[in-house]
Amino acid sequence: MFIDFGIKDIVDIVLVALMLYYIYRLMKESRSLNVFIGIMIFVVLWLLVSQVLEMKLLGSIMDKLVSVGVIALIILFQEDIRKFLFNLGAHQRIRAFTRLFGNGGDARSDSDALKAIIMPIVMACLNMSKRKVGALIVIERTMPLDNVVETGSMLDANINQQLIENIFFKNSPLHDGAMVIANHRIKAAGCILPVSHDLEIPKELGLRHRAALGISQESDCIAVVVSEENGGITIAMAGQLLLHLTAEKLESVLTQELKKTER
Repeated sequence: MFIDFGIKDIVDIVLVALMLYYIYRLMKESRSLNVFIGIMIFVVLWLLVSQVLEMKLLGSIMDKLVSVGVIALIILFQEDIRKFLFNLGAHQRIRAFTRLFGNGGDARSDSDALKAIIMPIVMACLNMSKRKVGALIVIERTMPLDNVVETGSMLDANINQQLIENIFFKNSPLHDGAMVIANHRIKAAGCILPVSHDLEIPKELGLRHRAALGISQESDCIAVVVSEENGGITIAMAGQLLLHLTAEKLESVLTQELKKTER
């Protein structure tokens, strides 16, 4: 029975295990773990009925359900699948491979360009923190935020400290929404973000923090929040909150994470 079991079969099992693991992660992140478990139970029953018990009638019915079910799942989870494919294409090793076919660019100029983006954001957040001016800044990375940009007012302006502070000034008509930064530009302000309903969020955190966490759960962006209550600076990233940041820590985290995107 085990004579024909070779390296190819081991590779096959490992690849299937990896595929199931990544599907499991995708479902878990999208709060659809129960759906994944239900799918796996159905697949096991399908294999048992059609392959082991060889029940032709029930097996043919389940075969049809599987073929239609795949299309239904793609439609149902199209946003999650889109996010997964973006994350796959944005993986550092894949990006490194694609750079072999293009120009590497000047590392020094890339660093200067990154600093020109980060420092106005850091200085604006520091000043708003001192004055307890609420702010929510979303920095796009590999996943486009066009659907978020469309909910606000288009600006397409250079990243400027004074402009950021003016937008979030309490009497500004755009201060309640989120600012979106993409492609080294301020794309829009007054944008509406999805709100996270995570029960583990500390109760003292307000709607800005929930909105920042919500968008970080749906994309790979970085969301920076300045609290209107206590002036605290927070980063929401990958569905996690980094609280009580100093200006130095904010600069360090933004530099470290945006460098990964620029690579």
